[in-house]
Amino acid sequence: MSATETPGLPAVSRAEYCVVACAEAWRDAGEILASPMGTVPAIGARLARLTFSPDLLLTDGEALLMADTPAVGERPGSVEGWLPFRGHLTLTATGRRHVMMGASQLDRHGNQNISCVGDWSRPTRQLLGVRGAPVNTLNNPTSYWVPKHSTRVFVEHVDMVSGVGYDRAAAAGPSATRYHRLPGVITNLGVFDFETPDRVMRLRSLHPGVSLEQVTAATGFALAVPDEVPFTREPTEDELRLIREVIDPTGLREREVPA
Repeated sequence: MSATETPGLPAVSRAEYCVVACAEAWRDAGEILASPMGTVPAIGARLARLTFSPDLLLTDGEALLMADTPAVGERPGSVEGWLPFRGHLTLTATGRRHVMMGASQLDRHGNQNISCVGDWSRPTRQLLGVRGAPVNTLNNPTSYWVPKHSTRVFVEHVDMVSGVGYDRAAAAGPSATRYHRLPGVITNLGVFDFETPDRVMRLRSLHPGVSLEQVTAATGFALAVPDEVPFTREPTEDELRLIREVIDPTGLREREVPA
């Protein structure tokens, strides 16, 4: 298994770096609802709750707020509340949720496509549909998780806008920009954000073992790259224990991000 050896820590897999990076998206978030979509984000949200974001709200994926933090795939042992769909929408519309979505396509400004590939009037491939992406991106923080970083995902222009990026939000005016925020993008190669003057995607960190050349070759547009690019932070021994023994003892993370 490809892993990084660090003095004092067991070997850390690429999937575990991704988990830590996802968890960081909810650092010190307070009492907001985390909505992770995908196995690695779900593990990351649980890790955040068990460490540096204890007030984070998590659901069972249906309509219950979990009082405890069960392993991924397990039912909660105790419940602290009921969250019907209308309650979920209320949290979304008031900015009290941070969702981490997937993306079939993503461009330099953070416009996301999960609807179709090709001309929308006659697409070559039908995907999920727009679903709740416009409301998510305009009303609460929205991050993205991409388990396979490639030029098929990171494109110059998305074929259809589902989630709203910074350029389109700015063009729509104050009503669109008031709550619009894209904190980051996590992939199997690194961590990215939009903290540039013109709000284009920037490389924030590389996962250990990944080169800058790998990232640029797998991205279909020119990334903003700072002079010095750090590596994604190491998990602590306690975080590794929680990931491996408490949150994901069956190793589902390694299936989503193979070594």
